[in-house]
Amino acid sequence: MLPFRLVYHEQYDLHLGSHVFPSKKYAWLHDRLIRTRFATAEDFAAPEPAADEDILLVHDPQWVAKLRSGTLTYQDILRLEIPYSRQMVEAFWLAAGGTILASRLALESGVGFNVGGGFHHAFPDHGEGFCAINDVAVAIRRLQRDGAIRRAMVVDCDVHHGNGTATIFAGDHSVFTLSIHQFKNYPTEKPPSSLDIHLADGVGDAEYLHRLGDGYRAALAMFKPELVMYVAGADPFYADQLGGLSLTFDGLMERDRLVIWTALARRIPVAVVLAGGYAENVEDTITIHANTAAVAREVVKKVLAGGHATQPAGGTS
Repeated sequence: MLPFRLVYHEQYDLHLGSHVFPSKKYAWLHDRLIRTRFATAEDFAAPEPAADEDILLVHDPQWVAKLRSGTLTYQDILRLEIPYSRQMVEAFWLAAGGTILASRLALESGVGFNVGGGFHHAFPDHGEGFCAINDVAVAIRRLQRDGAIRRAMVVDCDVHHGNGTATIFAGDHSVFTLSIHQFKNYPTEKPPSSLDIHLADGVGDAEYLHRLGDGYRAALAMFKPELVMYVAGADPFYADQLGGLSLTFDGLMERDRLVIWTALARRIPVAVVLAGGYAENVEDTITIHANTAAVAREVVKKVLAGGHATQPAGGTS
């Protein structure tokens, strides 16, 4: 049995049809974790959809009403870049519920893992870049409203800048946003995060881990969050269709180890969400996400045993 719960719902699929975003990946990842005996059915927790009142902690009523009623404009759809459907809306509400649940589980056991979520391009009043609802922000606001946490840190390691999250929390001293991303990539406009680590095209494992380690540790020392929300995008991978960085499978695992171990070593819980991944071979994307779960298990087991996980690259703890 895993030392933490995996959060998943069979209706996470956005039903996008033939699209560069393989939203069937959630089911494929779930199936692989079961098939390889990494997890059993008992290791999974099914979320409830977020309540509208939770979504409204972040999003404008007009945008929520458009999604609920199917009255998006042509411009709304162009910015969102995915087709509208009732299944799509339900999937976003479930993803937000899943990230809320994963965050609560993290507070209980050290790590919570949503096999979905990470829709960091959603703004309060519109969606962008395949993201209609910002589940990361919704979960943080819900936990803050409940009094479960006061201070949270978003560590966004997707290849694309977390523009929606940065905008939502701009000027909010209770949430620290860190985004490490390829600079010359989507989105064109990058509203400032608390800390932005802009990377040149083609950056590989060593430079990525060094710069992430330096920035992340400095941010933790200064901010001292009660929860780290880890946006574990698979798209810094060297063979990603929408990315231009050059991380390997091993480099991405070391990234996961760096983020999770560094937080847990400081007794800071970590909620993991998956975000992007667009490898030409979708099995590569599934492997990267499965590896993130494997690293989380490795780190949590060693922490629970009172030992230390392998020192991650990117500097000292």
